[in-house]
Amino acid sequence: MTPTALITGASSGIGAEFARYHASKGGNLILVARREPPMQALKAELEKAHGVAVTVIAMDVGTSEQAKLLFETVKTKGLDVGILINNAGFGGHGPFLNADLEKTLAMIDLNVSALVALSYLFGNEMKTRGGGKMLQVSSTASFMPGPNQAVYFATKAFVTSFSQSIDQEMRKAGITSTALCPGLVHTEFVAAAGLENTGLAAQKGATPASVAKCGYDAMQKGKLIAINEGRLAFLLNWITPLLPRRQVLNMIESMQTKTGS
Repeated sequence: MTPTALITGASSGIGAEFARYHASKGGNLILVARREPPMQALKAELEKAHGVAVTVIAMDVGTSEQAKLLFETVKTKGLDVGILINNAGFGGHGPFLNADLEKTLAMIDLNVSALVALSYLFGNEMKTRGGGKMLQVSSTASFMPGPNQAVYFATKAFVTSFSQSIDQEMRKAGITSTALCPGLVHTEFVAAAGLENTGLAAQKGATPASVAKCGYDAMQKGKLIAINEGRLAFLLNWITPLLPRRQVLNMIESMQTKTGS
């Protein structure tokens, strides 16, 4: 029997595609995001198409305290989570000293603190039950520093490192954690992060559905890291680490500079 999956950031993009793919496997779902209407529409779509049960929880999980509240809400509803997909996150664009400090700290809270809290809370439940799976949505940004997205890149470096470490610790308890590290994906992220008219946004990119399938399949196989493109994997693992650090910094800064800036 396919276990119930909880997906954060499930109202659109990769999160919604995770939900569609999991439902196609016959698994029930808990969808979590701030925007309720798109999740209700997705719930109706998946229940009709696949006969699964979908629970919608409209909630902001931007802090560890809100993550704790989500956990308690799930428990109050009597739901057991066998798959945790930490997909919620956001980025920003521009020099660090020009950024809004509160937004920067909120990014760390969501991308790091809430993810850690959910992994801890649901991970301990999985341990009690004797197994489970986690998918931590990171980024190829986690493999390098990111001038003009300094904090976002740093949060994703944390996620990729954290995911591998807890996987090593939890395997003996039957729990795996996989870090999904995609490159550019055509979602709302580019506009939300202010990345329009940059070299990064001009790349071909991948579809949310293909990235979701890549990550989900890797999670089911218990892989440590999933990169959705072979070319990217080769570049990140075998080329970038050998380049002079200043060259890498200049290259990333150039990719993330807006045309005309």
